[in-house]
Amino acid sequence: MTVTAIVGANWGDEGKGKMTDVLAEGASYVVRFQGGSNAGHTILNRHGKFALRLLPSGVFHPNATNVIGPGTALDVEVLLQELSMLEERGVPAPRLRVSDRAQLVLPAHRLLDELEEGRLGEGSFGSTKRGIAPFYADKYAKIGVQAADLFDEPRLRSRIERQLESKNVLFRHLYGREPLRADDAADALLAQAERLRPYVCDASELLYEAVRRGESVLLEGQLGALRDPDHGIYPYSTSSSPLAGFASVGAGLPAGSIANVLAVTKAYSSCVGAGPFATELSGSAAEELRRRGGDAGEYGAVTGRPRRVGWFDAVATRYGCRLQGATEVALTNLDVLGYLDRLPVCTAYRLEDGRVVGRFPTTGALEKAAPVLETLDGWLCDIADCRTFEALPPAARRYVEFVESSIGVPVSYVSVGPRREQLIRRR
Repeated sequence: MTVTAIVGANWGDEGKGKMTDVLAEGASYVVRFQGGSNAGHTILNRHGKFALRLLPSGVFHPNATNVIGPGTALDVEVLLQELSMLEERGVPAPRLRVSDRAQLVLPAHRLLDELEEGRLGEGSFGSTKRGIAPFYADKYAKIGVQAADLFDEPRLRSRIERQLESKNVLFRHLYGREPLRADDAADALLAQAERLRPYVCDASELLYEAVRRGESVLLEGQLGALRDPDHGIYPYSTSSSPLAGFASVGAGLPAGSIANVLAVTKAYSSCVGAGPFATELSGSAAEELRRRGGDAGEYGAVTGRPRRVGWFDAVATRYGCRLQGATEVALTNLDVLGYLDRLPVCTAYRLEDGRVVGRFPTTGALEKAAPVLETLDGWLCDIADCRTFEALPPAARRYVEFVESSIGVPVSYVSVGPRREQLIRRR
């Protein structure tokens, strides 16, 4: 039995999509276990470049069954759009299953998210306005709609009516908008239901049987540990847990089924959205790193927003790996740093009171913290064609080894470019 969780060690944007795509070649199942269409996984393969928002990153492998787990925020409209996009671009139809217990992101969620971000103005949390926070609020308030409800029309209409009761009060009296009609939302979902029907199943049973047979399962997380609402940079967090500890719940597997946790981190830091970011660069230094980052620069796969970028933060990454229970690490985008002759790394924080600490503090303290940097030599050459660790320049090897010793988890993979084959497997 092999169940591996592939999760982010930082703020998201670490390169989890590529690692899932690579490892999916040997997997029987690839499962999205949380989050929704609010963050994308970028994948580059022979079909082209793709930014998947909801589909698991195993959809390019015909051997893999891709599963939308019950912990995922299911936006049916986005899912159907992505399936159509793959077909239009010549990708063979993926093997897809959707949990009948996955809950639905509705138009009211997206509208409420957009209106609230607008109301908050400069005090907003950097939402992607995909309806994720209102969705999870409804889920835990027990007024959500499950995928199974799509095939029970009276129940579907009743659930949507109940959900809109309180929202319409907000739309009218807080935001000055006309109330939404439950029938409009129900009619739109019913029109989509038949297209979704072939994919809906009891995903928990499907995966339980797969694990019992000893088949390989990948659990794909969205965003990263520092966006976790309990342990991350709250309130600049997401609304579901991106931790491997939640992966079994969000996929519908027993808690002890996960054998490996692959935490993904970049060789520098990046994030989309608001919140404290101790090593953030600005000006021309930031723009140069952003321009060089990845296949098309550091811009959000879903939002298109410029990512904030900075030096590698060993404190944040060590904390993220600890939260994830990482058994190994994938270090991505090492090739991007080849233009720099000196590479600062954050090894501690200096707090407002002058203390230097090696732990990751709470948000208030982090907002006032300054990075303590240690500088390593750069390698000033292109490493995109390296396929073994020994082929890397000595300075690049020392950088990887410094990262490894700083975070306390073995670096098993080193990515030196956006394509599948641009990957060094160390162990």
